[in-house]
Amino acid sequence: MTQTVEPAVEPAIEPAIEPATEPPTEPPTSTEPSGGEGQRVATQWLERFESALRARDVRAATDCFATTSFWRDLVSFTWNLVTVEDRSGVADLLEHNLERTDPTGFTTAEPADLADGVVTAWIEFETAVGRGRGLLRLVEEEGEWRAWTLLTTLHELKGHEEPRGLRRPPGAEHGARKDRTTWAERRQQEAESLGSTEQPAVLVVGGGQGGIALGARLRQLGVPSLVIDKHPRPGDQWRSRYKSLCLHDPVWYDHLPYLKFPDNWPVFAPKDKIADWLESYTKVMEVPYWSSTVATSASWSEETQEWTVEIEREGTPLTLRPKQLVLATGMSGKPNLPSFPGQDVFRGDQHHSSAHPGPDAYAGKKVVVVGSNNSAFDICGALWEHGADVTMVQRSSTHIVKSGSLMEHGLGDLYSERALEAGVTTEKADLIFASLPYRIMHEFQIPAYQAMAEDDKDFYERLERAGFRHDWGDDGSGLFMKYLRRGSGYYIDVGAAELVADGEVKLAHGQVDHLTEDSVVLEDGTELPADLVVYATGYGSMNGWAADLISQEVADRVGKVWGLGSDTTKDPGPWEGEQRNMWKPTQQPGLWFHGGNLHQSRHYSLYLALQLKARHEGLDTPVYALQEVHHLS
Repeated sequence: MTQTVEPAVEPAIEPAIEPATEPPTEPPTSTEPSGGEGQRVATQWLERFESALRARDVRAATDCFATTSFWRDLVSFTWNLVTVEDRSGVADLLEHNLERTDPTGFTTAEPADLADGVVTAWIEFETAVGRGRGLLRLVEEEGEWRAWTLLTTLHELKGHEEPRGLRRPPGAEHGARKDRTTWAERRQQEAESLGSTEQPAVLVVGGGQGGIALGARLRQLGVPSLVIDKHPRPGDQWRSRYKSLCLHDPVWYDHLPYLKFPDNWPVFAPKDKIADWLESYTKVMEVPYWSSTVATSASWSEETQEWTVEIEREGTPLTLRPKQLVLATGMSGKPNLPSFPGQDVFRGDQHHSSAHPGPDAYAGKKVVVVGSNNSAFDICGALWEHGADVTMVQRSSTHIVKSGSLMEHGLGDLYSERALEAGVTTEKADLIFASLPYRIMHEFQIPAYQAMAEDDKDFYERLERAGFRHDWGDDGSGLFMKYLRRGSGYYIDVGAAELVADGEVKLAHGQVDHLTEDSVVLEDGTELPADLVVYATGYGSMNGWAADLISQEVADRVGKVWGLGSDTTKDPGPWEGEQRNMWKPTQQPGLWFHGGNLHQSRHYSLYLALQLKARHEGLDTPVYALQEVHHLS
C-alpha cells in the first residue's frame, strides 16, 4: 500500500449567515450596542440551562431549546462528532451523557449580540475532564428565548493543556549540571528511540497536510506519535502534481494549526510554494515524520488492543505496534482508474489525473481529458497554454463558480482581510461555520449562489451555448454542499472554464466505450483522436485504503467514508448528521480517518487529537451515537 495525500484543490467554505427561526436571505443588518438586551438574554438563558443541568433535570434543560433546534457537539459531551435535532434529540443526548459530563461554568466569552430577532453568543464552559467553547443562537418562541442552534466543542483537557502562552516551555535550562543535554541531542535521542525502544501510541499513515496538521497537534499534546509517508520529502505530494496546480481557496482559509501563513503570502498559493511550506512546517513544529516509508499491512489484536503494522522504511522492513491507527491518506486520495476495452492497445500515453506530469511533453499533441471537474479543467487549461489540441469529455453535469464571485459572495464575511478587520479570526470563522448544522446548511448556501448566478449571467450563458452541461447542485446550494455530500462535481474557475466557453478547449459528451490504437471512442460512436488520455475520473471512498492496508472485512465493518446521507446525487441516505467516519470513532476499534481540505485538516485535527490524547492518558471515553454503517463504499 502506498501512502500519500492527494492535494485536491479545496472547495471554499461559504459564510454561515446568522439564522432566525425562518432562514433569512441576508445577514443581520442591525446590531445592538455590546452589553445590551442580547447580553441580558444570553446570560439568563445560560443560567437557566446550567441550573437544569446541575439539577440533572433533563426535561427542564430540554425546554431551553426551541421546537425546531439543533445541538452540534464536537467531543465535549459525546466523545464523538454528533448533531442532534429538536427537543427529542437534546433529551437523548443529555440522558446518555449528562451525569458523566457534569457540565458547569457556562458563561459568555464576550458581549452577546441581538440582530434581526436572533441573539448570538460566544460561550465557554467546563466538563468533568475538559474546557469547552461554543456558539449559541437564541430565538423567541412562545414568549421565551430558546436555543435555535448550539455548538459545543472540547477545547482542552484538564491537566493535559498544551504548553502555550503562560505554559510555554522555558527552552533554555539555566544553571550548570554535568548531565545536561542540548535540544539537538534530545531530538536525536528521540529520533533514534522512536520505532525501536519506544513505540508510537499513534501511527498516522499519510504525510500530506492532514497528517502533518494532526502530527503537530499530537506533538503539542505530548502524545508519542509518528507520521509516515511514501515520498522522500514532506510536501512532495504537491511537488509531484502537474505544474499549474495551485490552491483555489484563499490564504485566510488555508492556515495550518499554530503557525499561520505570513501576511504577505499570496492569496492563491502555487503548489510548490505550499510544498515548501509543509516541509518547513514539519521541521519547525518538530513533527515526528518518516519519509520514504510505506505501510504494507496492518492487523488489530483484540487481546492486546493494539495494531501490528508492517512497514518498509527506505526499503528496510520494520514492525510498529501503535494503539491507534489514523489513515490520513486523503478523502481525494485513492484514484478511480477506469477500465475500458482497448486500453492495452492504445499506443499513446494514458494516466489518471493524479499521475499527470504536466503539459510540457504534449505541445502539438492531441489530448483527450475524461472528466469535467477541478482536475480536468486545470489540466485542460495548462495543456492548451502549451499548444496541445485538447478535448474535454463531459460525462455528467458539473457545477462551476468563478473564483472572484466566490470570494465576494461566499468567503468575505469569514475568511478575508475584511473579516479580520471586523474581528473574525480564523478560529472564530471555523467555529461560526461549524455552528451551522448540516441539516439546514443548504438553505443558507442558496442565496449566495443565486447572487453569483446573477453576477456572472453572461459567463453561464456562454458556457451553456458552448454545450457545457452546468448545474447548481440538486437543490441549488452550490459548491460546498456538493463537496460535503459527495466530494466531487464542481470546479472553482480560475480561467480554464473560459476556454471551454470560448471553444478553445473542445467539448464532447458521453461515456467512453473503448480505446483504439490512436483514439477514444464514445458510446455514441464519436471518435476522438488522441496521443494522450487523462482520466480525471475522481477518487474512491477512503475506506478503500483500509481494505488495502488491513482487510476488506475491516473496510466493510467501517463502511463508507465521507458524505452526509443527504439522499442527493452520490450521497445516499439515510441522514447521518455528520461526515461519515471522519475525525471520530469508527466501528473498528483504534481506527480513525483524517483529511479533507486545508480548513478541515486544521480545524478537525484539534478534535481528533483530543480524542487520541484522552485515550493515551487512559481517560474514560464512552462514545455516544457511534457511527452506524449504511453503505460499504
